[in-house]
Amino acid sequence: MSLRVLKCAPRSTFMWGWIMIALPSILPAQQSPFPISNHCYGCHNNLKTAKGQDVSIASPWRGSIMANSARDPYWQASVRREALDHASAASFIEDECATCHMPLQHFVDKAAGHDTAVFSRLPLDAAHDANVAAADGVACAVCHQAEPAPLGKPDSYNGNLSVAPITQHPRPLYGPYAPDPRSVSIHTLASGLTVTQSDHLQQAGLCGSCHTLYTPTLDASGKPAGRFPEQMPYLEWQHSAYHDKKTCQSCHMPAIDDPAPDATLGSQPREGLRRHSFPGANFFMQDLLVAHHDDLAVAASPAELTEASTETRAYLQSQAAHLSLSAPAVADGRLSFAVTVQNLSGHKLPTAYPSRRAWLHVTVADSSGHVVFESGHLNTDGSIAGNLNDADATRYSPHYATITAPDQVQIFEPILGDAQDHVTTALLTATHYLKDNRILPTGFDKRTASPDIAVCGRALDDPAFTGGSATTRYEIPTTASGALVVKAELLYQPIGFRWAHNLAPYKAAEPQRFVTYYEQASSQSAQILAQAESKL
Repeated sequence: MSLRVLKCAPRSTFMWGWIMIALPSILPAQQSPFPISNHCYGCHNNLKTAKGQDVSIASPWRGSIMANSARDPYWQASVRREALDHASAASFIEDECATCHMPLQHFVDKAAGHDTAVFSRLPLDAAHDANVAAADGVACAVCHQAEPAPLGKPDSYNGNLSVAPITQHPRPLYGPYAPDPRSVSIHTLASGLTVTQSDHLQQAGLCGSCHTLYTPTLDASGKPAGRFPEQMPYLEWQHSAYHDKKTCQSCHMPAIDDPAPDATLGSQPREGLRRHSFPGANFFMQDLLVAHHDDLAVAASPAELTEASTETRAYLQSQAAHLSLSAPAVADGRLSFAVTVQNLSGHKLPTAYPSRRAWLHVTVADSSGHVVFESGHLNTDGSIAGNLNDADATRYSPHYATITAPDQVQIFEPILGDAQDHVTTALLTATHYLKDNRILPTGFDKRTASPDIAVCGRALDDPAFTGGSATTRYEIPTTASGALVVKAELLYQPIGFRWAHNLAPYKAAEPQRFVTYYEQASSQSAQILAQAESKL
């Protein structure tokens, strides 16, 4: 009889029936209200289009910075540094920083009525049950359980995502598509959640929750005495021409061209399925996760991380910037030309965490190939030749409208200041920006920008620094004769030299470990975003 059923019943009917019977026996008796990503892997991996393109969701996510947000050794070192600087507020600091870097664990702890600890959970070996949620980083259930309200509003900033109360049954698991009736029970059994269609997952406000971050400025007693706009990509985007044209997801979760399944079971091909590799800016961290895979208890395979880093580098080279050179000219013993950087992104370039910087590396060579001028050379230790801040933590290089000497370099960066106007890389000591000449997105009006996203320093009065581009003139004394070749590169570094080495005085394990990591990999810490060449 059973053989006859197998032969005559549609294969899908038998498959679904078997799954419905088997799932309850292999799942834990009690579901967490915030299931970890492992619960999603089985059905959301090994996905292909009709043309054979791999459109898996789980594997690309595993190699992303999102998945590894809690394992990030620079984040761990920075949190430790702040906790040492403000020892009386250490628990508060750990909880604040866990909100976006350990969000699943933060949800669990918040529901239980207590703060989230960071360092007591390290190393993040997911094999230990107590660390599973913490190690999961920005897991599937973080974004897919976020309620539509108040996304995009100030109440949602600083990672203040709203989720359904744990007492609510059924609890929603949001997605962009109407659920297939056959898959609803599978999702409920696998996750304890009910699939619910909602458009808010495709809106920028979801990303804006963690990527609009105000850090508290702490006083000597460890009490908040103000707030500092640590990263503002969402508000930068709102002030750009992209705010009604493209969302964060348009670039960082690009849609797949062909119809594609979003699950191995019960899924018809979907139009506009988005990739979950989240290409962005931090290739360097993905490289470090490969190099120190076991030390950091990384769950993703080295191959997944390497693929992610390669994708991030390619993304930066194709999507971040365009560089152009004006025709060089020599007059009265002076070589003149201009370098223009066009920002192709919908926010400042670079944006987000203030350790990031971009700069112009410009060389002039004579007909024999001998370099007669160079500005912005990257040293093997990750420092920039001529940069005052790399040489001296108390100083910084200004924005330049015109460069006339090799020890001047155009660095597009934020420089933080404390209450005494001292340069600092301590987030919880910072009160304002001394310099912010990060390249503006198209449509960004620096005169009407709010203080939280303002241009600071000399760039504010530079007419060639405007929405969408920045032009730097070079006026270089020269005695060279004959043909000259001018080359320009826009280089980008996720973690600048000073931001790494300011951790060195802190003798705790995490800062010391990261400084060692950085020193070992510093020669590979930067990426060329764009380049141009012109001949005289």
